[in-house]
Formats: sequence, C-alpha cells, structure tokens
Amino acid sequence: MTRGVAGADPNGAAKGGTDSGVLGPGGPPDGRPSDGHLPNSPQLSCRSPRFQLDGRLLDGRAVRLRIEGGRITAVDPLDARPALPLLLPGLVDLQVNGYAGYDINADDVSADTVMELTRALVTRGVTSYCPTVVTASRERILATLRIVAEARARSPLVAQTVVGVHVEGPYLAPADGPRGAHDARHLRDPDPDELTQWLAAAPGLVRIVTLAPERTGAVDYIRTATRAGVVVAVGHTDASPEQIRAAVLAGARLSTHLGNGTHTVLPRHPNHVWAQLAEDALTATFIADGHHLPADAFVAMVRAKGPGRAVLVSDSVALAGCPPGEYRTPVGGTVTVDPSGRLRLTGTRLLAGSGRSLLDCVHWAAKETSFTLAEVWAMASAAPARSLGLTGRGCVEVGARADLCVAEQQETADAQVRLLSTLVGGEELA
Repeated sequence: MTRGVAGADPNGAAKGGTDSGVLGPGGPPDGRPSDGHLPNSPQLSCRSPRFQLDGRLLDGRAVRLRIEGGRITAVDPLDARPALPLLLPGLVDLQVNGYAGYDINADDVSADTVMELTRALVTRGVTSYCPTVVTASRERILATLRIVAEARARSPLVAQTVVGVHVEGPYLAPADGPRGAHDARHLRDPDPDELTQWLAAAPGLVRIVTLAPERTGAVDYIRTATRAGVVVAVGHTDASPEQIRAAVLAGARLSTHLGNGTHTVLPRHPNHVWAQLAEDALTATFIADGHHLPADAFVAMVRAKGPGRAVLVSDSVALAGCPPGEYRTPVGGTVTVDPSGRLRLTGTRLLAGSGRSLLDCVHWAAKETSFTLAEVWAMASAAPARSLGLTGRGCVEVGARADLCVAEQQETADAQVRLLSTLVGGEELA
C-alpha cells in the first residue's frame, strides 16, 4: 500500500468559508451568526456548549436547531429566508476498509491509523462508521480488533464516531466471484469460539459479521452471534434460496453489498439475489459508486427492498483517490486503479473495493437515478443507523446527537451538495 497519500483529501472537498447560520449562546435575535463561529476550525463550533444553528432541512423547512451538551434540544420553525444552508444528518457508513491512504487491514495498522482515518472521514461528512476487518488469520483479526478498541480508548472523536466493527469474513464462499478480493488461504467455517475471542478482544465493538450461510455450521453460528447482540449479514455467498431462508430464520438481518460478491453469471432463477430481495427481514446494503452496480440494477433492487430497508455503504479502501496504476495491497494483492476510479484485481474485472466516499455515493445515486437527494441521503444516514439500532444518529430531531453536515446545494443538475462544515456531537471538526 502506498502510504504517500496518507492524510490527503482525495476528493478535493472544498470547505466552507461562510458562517452558515451558526449562532453563539442564545444567538442574536435576527439570526445573524455569532462572532464565535470559526467555520474552518477543528475546535468547537462556538465558544459554549449551548448554541443554535439556522438552516433548512431536506424537506424544505426552515428551522433553528438549539444544541446543548452535544445534542439537539429543540427544532424550531423559522420564516423562510434566502441563503440558509442545508442542515443534514451526519452520514453513517457501515463498511469502511480504509480511506485516503489509511488502511484498517494493513500489516502496520495502528491506533494512530484509526484516528487519522476517522478525521479523514469526518471531512467527507461521515459522523458514524464501522471500520471493516476482512478475512485474515485468527491472530491478525484479533490484533486489528484490539487496535480499534485502543483507538476508541485514546481518542474521544474515535469513541464517538466508531459505532462498532464490521468483520467481513473469514466465513465466506471460496469460489472466485463470491470470494471477491478476500484471501482464500484464510477462509474457514464459522466458529463460535472465534466469535467469543473477538468479543473479548473488543468488548461491545463487534457489531456486524458478514458470512456465507452455506458454510458448515453457519446456522448455529448465526443463532449464537444474534444472542450476543451481533448483527449477522449475508454476503460473499453462493447460497441456495433455502440456505438464505434458513439464515434469516436463525437471525440474519443484513445483506452485505447485495448484487456484488457473487458470480458474474447467475441462474436466471432461482438464485440467492432474488431470495435476499424477497426476504423482508433482510435490510440490504448497496455500493452506489457507479462501478459496483449499474443504475438500473441499483434502482430495481432499492425499489424491491423499499428505501427504508436499503442502505448505502462506501466499502471504501485506502486506494480511494489514488492515481491510475497498479498497487500492492494487503487485501487482494495487486490492484489496478483504472482511469475511471474503478478498483479491480489486476488482470481481471473483479472489483477490489470502492474508491469513493459515502458522500460520493450519495452524489452518484442522486444524479444517476430517479431517487431524490432526500431519499438517497436517508439511505446513507437514517437507514443504516436504524439497521444497527443506533438511536439518536442519522436524524435531525429533538434528543438526537448533534452529528450534522452543514452544506449548500449546488446550482447544478446533479444534486450535489458542498460541505461547509461537519459537526460531531456539537463540535465542528471539518
């Protein structure tokens, strides 16, 4: 992995230089921003834990948010006025392998890596996320879990934003296609004893485990994990519809990046994609980066699930934003970055993760499909928070965390928004 891009913003995100309607304690009566607002400061968004934000929500309502102690204490209506910024819930990403040169699965990953990765994600509007640990040896997975736990203990920002770890593997289908970029040498059958070790290494942190339900022992493992409070996801699978249904009956509740991590050609029917779409108990995640799914397939799958059971994830990797070329990575070996930004295993067309942030995925889905920006943003905020039972995240309402994106909507046809600032627990961090 090339480390020279560490800390860079690969998307060139512009940061706002306006006051964006942030008010100081109590705020001036006419809604003008207080002098205490520092739009580009990594410090508090004002000089007091009590402040106000004026803006408009995606449904068009003009509001004043009152914030105290890192939470929204009131959402008051305002008369509409020009130039109010958008006030959006912070993005919630359930699948982050890396970003901007920082790699959760690198051999040299450290707590500092996790802290820098977190700061890089916040600049792209992500206020809650799951670092994703992929297929590796038993020792490697345990070591990475301990490192994430250490980062949360050392950094208040990481403690607020890392809502759990997503362990993708090692219990995946071995065939090319379903296996994706996962290391075949370390694939194995589900082992409840290994789960116990994970839970001990990072108490309360293992939130999602992705597995292939056709593997020996999968159903019993799903029951054990569910009882332990872990959300089990179906993914990287070649399962039959019957095996999908058995996984759901045992407690599986997610489909990981549905439509990917499978064979390039499937039987017309039956197949595991139809089976997962048909299961109302499964919320499906999708990588809407323009490479993993064509727009028509994405739209059809989201409509089949319903927007409330459709979640956008980035599945971003450390190569996100790197120039075209071949790179050696801890996951997948040699990976080619195409001029289009597509990441693929060198010499194949198999994808090797995503080179886009979750905000980029929101932009692509809003531009290339019939879904509105409000619908797409909800798939990247409210829906993922709900899928993990994260109350008070992914929403703008009384009692919710003040995890917010302050933005302006571009006067273009592609529905993009420009971030002006990101607040985590009421602190302006980007």
